[in-house]
Amino acid sequence: MNTGFTEPAKKHLGQNFLHEKGVIEKIVQAIDPRPGDVLVEIGPGQGALTFPLLKKHGELTAIEFDRDLHAPLQAAAREHGTLHLIEGDVLGVDFTALAAQRGDSRGQIRLVGNLPYNLSSPILFHALDHAAAIRDMHFMLQKEVVERMAAGPGSKVYGRLSVMLQAYCSVTPLFVVPPGAFRPAPKVDSAVVRLLPKPAECIEVRDRAVFANVVRAAFGQRRKTLRNALNGVADAAAIEAAGLRADARAEQVEVAGFVRLANLLLGA
Repeated sequence: MNTGFTEPAKKHLGQNFLHEKGVIEKIVQAIDPRPGDVLVEIGPGQGALTFPLLKKHGELTAIEFDRDLHAPLQAAAREHGTLHLIEGDVLGVDFTALAAQRGDSRGQIRLVGNLPYNLSSPILFHALDHAAAIRDMHFMLQKEVVERMAAGPGSKVYGRLSVMLQAYCSVTPLFVVPPGAFRPAPKVDSAVVRLLPKPAECIEVRDRAVFANVVRAAFGQRRKTLRNALNGVADAAAIEAAGLRADARAEQVEVAGFVRLANLLLGA
């Protein structure tokens, strides 16, 4: 098949195009699209994952920033299924509105994508803001980022990203992808991860902004104790009232501890 893709990967956009067939098949199997699902792909690139998903599912919405890829994507997609292409920056896409417009019977979408490594955290936080409209997410990311996402307290890589994601989602690393699966090959291993947003009744965070502020401050200076890191956010009495030690460091505190402290501050 002549896809019409002549543009090389653009380094300034963080493009690394997936080409390894075995890896692509594993990702499609992990996503396991079913009738009625509404798939939304972030950064389809040259369609390595787009076209197999279209072939299996028949319809897909994709968000692509690089204008040079739009025409060849649309042209190559025609023989596989129906591609709805959204042109622009994913950080400007309202997933809640998209789900209301095109979502499944529950008004939800399923997110997939090989995320640009230089934008992975902002995209993850953007998706969190719309988690109620998202059924699940399957992303390819730098392996180090996936390790941070799934890390527990006490781990050297447990941090703000771990806490924020795990407060709202279950995070499951699926498998590692070597550099050779991409063109050009990145200098690091990648990994595929599944995120399942928790039902609203299972999320204990009462105020998202207060919770985010507590977590951001706690991990802002990792070497400091909670008493010092949270200065101006929560005093030692509040920290201890939440069942935490004021002389502990953020990486020692479980997700539920941050949730208790943020909720307690609402009543202060």
